Amino acid sequence: MGSIFDLGTLRPFQNLHLIPTPAAPGVDTTKGFSVHSIAIRVPKSSLTHDGSNPTDASDKGSVVGIWASASRRKATILSGDGDDDDDGGPDDDASPGFQTGPFTQVSRLGMPLINEVVIPLGKKDLWNMVHPRFDSQFLAYYQTPELQKLLPVLYPGVFLNLAAYSKARADLVAILLTGIPTGIISGFQNFTGALQADYLRLNMAIPPNTSNPSRLGIVGGDLAGFPNGRRVLDDVIDIELRAIAGATLPLVDNAFTPDGAAGLVADGVDSNPVQSPNSTPFLSTFPYLPHPVAGYEHSHDP
Repeated sequence: MGSIFDLGTLRPFQNLHLIPTPAAPGVDTTKGFSVHSIAIRVPKSSLTHDGSNPTDASDKGSVVGIWASASRRKATILSGDGDDDDDGGPDDDASPGFQTGPFTQVSRLGMPLINEVVIPLGKKDLWNMVHPRFDSQFLAYYQTPELQKLLPVLYPGVFLNLAAYSKARADLVAILLTGIPTGIISGFQNFTGALQADYLRLNMAIPPNTSNPSRLGIVGGDLAGFPNGRRVLDDVIDIELRAIAGATLPLVDNAFTPDGAAGLVADGVDSNPVQSPNSTPFLSTFPYLPHPVAGYEHSHDP
């Protein structure tokens, strides 16, 4: 993922970049590391307004929208100025002070990579502090993402069709802000209404795909995958990069032909490595995340 922020250096054609770099495999920066996770298992009947277990994928009541936020106290009062005895050096007082005031939201998450890729630098703090129901103020950044404008510049001659497209990106607005309405993808919808809000949406009536799940989710023809919820195996970086590059535009504009590169854009990391004590990338039962890797039997990408 780091290469995205390095002037949009994308695989597998980084050698075609305006500032070319040699072809190289992706670097899995989290390989061999364990993370703390909070996994909660909730019955579907606890999420519907009438307590039912959804079975009809076309029913709007089968869809839920989810988001999370982090908050902190509004003010931090330090115990001193760092040199209370005025001796020209820091005090020995290690007291961290205390926090006071109401809790205020400092970050949030619904769909992945919105703050990192869609929202411009000057608006990131504002986006993090507001409730998703106010996201209509950020509509322009979904309709014409900055990365969409940069790709044809950074890769001359590679994204010609994307460069010529001047309409607002209705596909991204549907995928990322309202959910996909009925009639766009056969047998699927995760529409939560006209309100434009950054929610992770899930159609609970669509059963899990346990036989041949695709890491590319709906882009790969798997209706049980991202952006219908977010499974641990979903390659959300590749999916969203390809969407921004134009791969999903034909869903709403059949006159548009995606550039060949749109279906190839990737971060170069396509699978979760199997490392001891795990024998498979993921567990077959809840919480699905693999066991923490062994301290002396793991490896990292260089």
